[in-house]
Amino acid sequence: MRQTHAQRTTMVDAGLNLIAQALSIYDSDLRLSACNNRFREMFNLPPELVEEGASFAATIRFIAEQGDYGLIDDIDQFVQQRVDQARAFVPHYVERQRANGQVISIEGAPLPQGGWVTVYTDITRTKRVEALLRARSEELSDQVTGYTEELSATNRKLAATIKTLEETQRQLKQTEARTRLTTEMMPAHIAHVDSEGHYTFTNGRLSRVFPGRPSDILGQHISDALGPAAYARIAPHLEAAYQGENPVFEFTEDHDSRRLRVAFTPDHEGGVFILSMDVTEETQARVALQQSRKREIAAQMTSGLAHDFSNLLTIILGMQTKLSRSALPEGAGELVEATLSAARRGGRLLDRMAEMTSHRGLRPQATDLHALLDEMKILATPSLPQGIGLSVLDNTGDGRFLLDPGRLQDALLNLILNARDACGTSGQITVAAHLVGQTWIEFSVGDTGSGFSRDALDNALNPFFTTKGQEGSGLGLSMVYDMVKSAGGDIRIGNTVSGAMVTLRLPYRDAPLATGGIALLVEDSDGLRATYRQLLMDLGYSVLEATSVDEAVALVADVEGIALILSDIKLEGEATGVDFCTRLGSNAPPVVLMTSLPHTDPLYRAALAAAPLLPKPFESSHLMALLQQKADHA
Repeated sequence: MRQTHAQRTTMVDAGLNLIAQALSIYDSDLRLSACNNRFREMFNLPPELVEEGASFAATIRFIAEQGDYGLIDDIDQFVQQRVDQARAFVPHYVERQRANGQVISIEGAPLPQGGWVTVYTDITRTKRVEALLRARSEELSDQVTGYTEELSATNRKLAATIKTLEETQRQLKQTEARTRLTTEMMPAHIAHVDSEGHYTFTNGRLSRVFPGRPSDILGQHISDALGPAAYARIAPHLEAAYQGENPVFEFTEDHDSRRLRVAFTPDHEGGVFILSMDVTEETQARVALQQSRKREIAAQMTSGLAHDFSNLLTIILGMQTKLSRSALPEGAGELVEATLSAARRGGRLLDRMAEMTSHRGLRPQATDLHALLDEMKILATPSLPQGIGLSVLDNTGDGRFLLDPGRLQDALLNLILNARDACGTSGQITVAAHLVGQTWIEFSVGDTGSGFSRDALDNALNPFFTTKGQEGSGLGLSMVYDMVKSAGGDIRIGNTVSGAMVTLRLPYRDAPLATGGIALLVEDSDGLRATYRQLLMDLGYSVLEATSVDEAVALVADVEGIALILSDIKLEGEATGVDFCTRLGSNAPPVVLMTSLPHTDPLYRAALAAAPLLPKPFESSHLMALLQQKADHA
């Protein structure tokens, strides 16, 4: 049965209390970390001086005031000298006689992580023997012999005690090393702060979770380590933890807009344990799944209605067409034409609804944003009046990103046309694109029109809401919203000093680089493995194969030069393709996952956050679309 931390602590305390010597351990701040009962008994210390965190200076002062060091003229100066000596952390050995006549040896040694351990040994009898030997008194030879035998027995006991102490120290170091190794391997920041907010433990991963922060934070106050903005977000929850609560919360970090989850757990001794994780990709996948579910519900609600509505429109169009061919009284033709126009508009509306609620998911592929934005400007310019200018500010850098270029371009064009309508006959439209760290790709479309009304700000993203009267379907911004949310992104609308602004954020995903060479295929179906093996060979790869995560991890460790990993999500054994991505770590070759699971499956959502995902069945062209080709970097 695996021991708990409390059980291990109890066992260590029991072991220390079996040692005949007095023992104390003080940390680098001269605060007591551990001691045994013999330490308390030897110096008759009160309870508050043998509790964890007790001050070394206060302990020295107490012992000095009891007269243990003899007559002292200036106790404050004496205590300060002892504190200064302690802060030097230099190995030392001294012997001194106490006021009660007892002679003790004091042996101190620094610890690797700061602080030191001190062992106090009663050597009164040993000193007696030495005095007798110096006296060279024949009359005392029998007594010397007795003391010598007693000393030998004491030395044997002492040797056994030292052996026990060394073994205890070895086990403590081994336990600490294992604990530290485990915490340092976790993809999260694990830490502990004391009652005043200073870090007493950290696994060194703060900078991995909070970008731009230091990793060496031991002893720092949490507000200094996190910075004022992030600390302001967590401060109320930290205070709640100090009051005994167990808050778990999420917030968006200001540095590069990553989504973080933090949990505080009181240690019931005045401090707080902290667990913080980067859940940006999990959040993006969750948003995408939520939007997918909304689309399914919308599809179920509208499919029957759309079918009946389509039949009615067909009948109306047919009857109005017959009427238009008949001899009609004056003015009736205009009514027929208006009815036909309304019916055709209803048909277009049905088409837009079908597109929004269809099961067509995003088709991400390696996308050159420079080319996409250039093409978008070419497509949009002819639809703008001569008095409206269009500027495109492209700050997306080099490389290709995994995006659905068709849906993205449609969304941007839709926003440009909305901006055109807001500007009227003259104005300026600005499309800007840039990267937010390695978390988001941000697109904004701003104009110099009249801006959003309060009603529009509240309802613009709702289906069928329009400010264009009969000319608008009310589905334009809703379709943009659907595209962004399906990708796990976010959309914001608002006004600027000069007009309106719509901002889209899509998850940052580098497209894997197709370099040829060795590909690792992880698939547990023999038939599918043969199909995908040939697909990879047609793309110029030499193929290694595995059927389970354990087998695949072993191949990655043993084989150098693997350029691409193509893995199913469900594999032989309990581990999944998502687990495989986690075990590979950050320096692994590019991974592309594939699956036949529906997009409502939780494992599908987890895979979206882990790597590029190909729905089965797929062809070589679908895989190629995900990869950057060598020519892109020639």
